[in-house]
Amino acid sequence: MRVRIPSVPYLNRIIALTVRVRLAPSPTGTLHLGTARTALFNWLFAKKEGGTFLLRIEDTDIERSKEEYIKNIYDGLQWLGINWNETPIIQSKRINEHKTIIKSLISKGFAYRCYASESELNEMREEQKSKGLAPKYDNRHRNLTPEQESEFINAGREPVIRFKISDQKIISWNDLIRGKMTWSGKDLGGDMVIARRAPANSIGDPLYNLVVVADDSAMKISHVIRGEDHIANTAKQILLYEALDLNIPVFAHTPLILNSEGKKLSKRDGVTSISEFKKMGYTSEAMANYMTLLGWSVPEGINERFKISEISEIFSFKKVNKASAKFDWDKLNWLNSQVIHEMSAETLLKNLDPLFKENGWYLPSQEWGENLVDLIGPSMVLINDGVNQAKPFFEEPELSNDGKKQLEIKESKEILKFILDKLETLEAAAFSKEEALDVINQATKNCKVKKGLVMKSIRAALFGTLNGPDLIQSWILLSRFSKDRIRISRFI
Repeated sequence: MRVRIPSVPYLNRIIALTVRVRLAPSPTGTLHLGTARTALFNWLFAKKEGGTFLLRIEDTDIERSKEEYIKNIYDGLQWLGINWNETPIIQSKRINEHKTIIKSLISKGFAYRCYASESELNEMREEQKSKGLAPKYDNRHRNLTPEQESEFINAGREPVIRFKISDQKIISWNDLIRGKMTWSGKDLGGDMVIARRAPANSIGDPLYNLVVVADDSAMKISHVIRGEDHIANTAKQILLYEALDLNIPVFAHTPLILNSEGKKLSKRDGVTSISEFKKMGYTSEAMANYMTLLGWSVPEGINERFKISEISEIFSFKKVNKASAKFDWDKLNWLNSQVIHEMSAETLLKNLDPLFKENGWYLPSQEWGENLVDLIGPSMVLINDGVNQAKPFFEEPELSNDGKKQLEIKESKEILKFILDKLETLEAAAFSKEEALDVINQATKNCKVKKGLVMKSIRAALFGTLNGPDLIQSWILLSRFSKDRIRISRFI
């Protein structure tokens, strides 16, 4: 589909573009929740407009970038159901193109070599700070004479490359989320470094703002959708687009994700990466569903519980909020529980069986396993909850305080002895619901106690606690696993 881009200050006319969007994560860590949410908004927009979603790995931070993080990013996106349309671009492989662009900016007078040392820059910042001024490069080497430059070179100084930013320049764009945005050149911190220090006759490693512009242009990106923490970068990048005479994409800056204290969500809050959420037992469907709600308002008449493949048809930036989104564990847990409760027994068992096997637990049969997850599924919030709830069906449970107190009651021992004798008379290890109820009724009558005491005694013997799923169904499952007799016999 082709869309019409609204008229913006830096465009002389309305241009029709094919939608091409991208995610450009840095592989210096695992896939973060915020990055995944950005990917999701890009993917939803591309799906809505019949466009293309691309992936670019920004690995120019050589020391911190790792292959394991690239794999984590790929795996996390695919787990969420976010697939890209073309082979991912690896940014470090384009460094020669980046340096060629920097050379062209120098030759055209848009950039220059700055020989200011770190000590000189620190002295400049301290002076600005003492005067109550914001830190800003004072452009001291913008207009060096050839003689001055030669003097610095002969002194062994290695320059950075800076891009000229005029204090009088006004930068404007029409943000799809925030409307008209305007920045003044004087607020961008002075001339911008676009390449690290290197010998004067060479170009150092190109830096973020330059390589992003170069790669987005090469990839024909039509819309740049990213977090609001990039707004200042957008102003700088528009200047680079103009200097290089490149088409400027449309920008959309999504709201930040905050923690419960209203601060930017970070690793200090514990779980922030998609792989960690997966390990905790959250489902991909619930995670994608919840991330869509982090900053996007569901249109009237649409339920908050949805699949992203369904919501892509109605996704719009008109419903993306400007205000930051606050992460809500309760909301995520509710969505996850809904996904689990809607799963068939077969699907839920597929999720749980690998976890069972990690604990050395093996199903006596597929039917038995499906009956088990039918029993425990309604009380599960996380997939991992199923491990704890299933444990008593595979291992001898430890006695909790309430279970221990129950089994110390004199009548409880009498009840369990009577039940064990009854179980020994049954021809098969497994028994039906009717047989289980009959044993309970007989124990109530013969031991002259209330039925509640009988059922509490059985539950404490089988599970070590007075809490748990439906007793009769649990007892039947355990009898099919030939463990109920052994457990009851421990306490008589």
